[in-house]
Amino acid sequence: MLRRFNEKNVYFVPFVGNRNLPLLLFNNLSGSPERRPGQPDSYSISELIAGVFPERIGGFMEKTKVLFVCVHNSARSQMAEAFLNHLHGDKFIAESAGLEPGTLNPLAIEVMKEVNIDISNNKTKSVFDFYKNGKLFSYVFTVCDAASSEMCPIFPGLITQTIRWSFEDPSSFTGSHEEKLEKTRRVRDAIKDSIEIWIKEIM
Repeated sequence: MLRRFNEKNVYFVPFVGNRNLPLLLFNNLSGSPERRPGQPDSYSISELIAGVFPERIGGFMEKTKVLFVCVHNSARSQMAEAFLNHLHGDKFIAESAGLEPGTLNPLAIEVMKEVNIDISNNKTKSVFDFYKNGKLFSYVFTVCDAASSEMCPIFPGLITQTIRWSFEDPSSFTGSHEEKLEKTRRVRDAIKDSIEIWIKEIM
């Protein structure tokens, strides 16, 4: 239950389960220092989740912001962003950026279209612009090689250190179009698998 802690409209939520989490304090959830007529002393967690009184909880159910970074923001980070938003967009807001923004890779567009995700209108973006503009993220993933990932700026407010995943760069693939497409499919599937494993670890 969410209960009034004192007359100053401070509330607490006791978390139970297998995680030993501290009590969370919420100050003045009603939006006013005075208790409104008929305002109850407690609310159930189900009421919180259902949004019965969203004006009292503000951003309590705010989505977690995640950034994926690769060298050119042309394939790997774009696919990761698209998968997280497509599969878990109810809990996360994913964005992507590059160390040296390039041009969206047609191979990435094609293989994502095969799984019914359209990234053809996406733009490539600079991670340093995100950093200079003060964007905040709970998690930052680099999806390029280790040497390149070291160039990624450290964003403030991270829940963990930057998480490094290494995937082959589709722009480096050689061979026929079908051969390059098959290699890009393997990268696509590896990115999706990594996201699903990570989600299971943190949820």
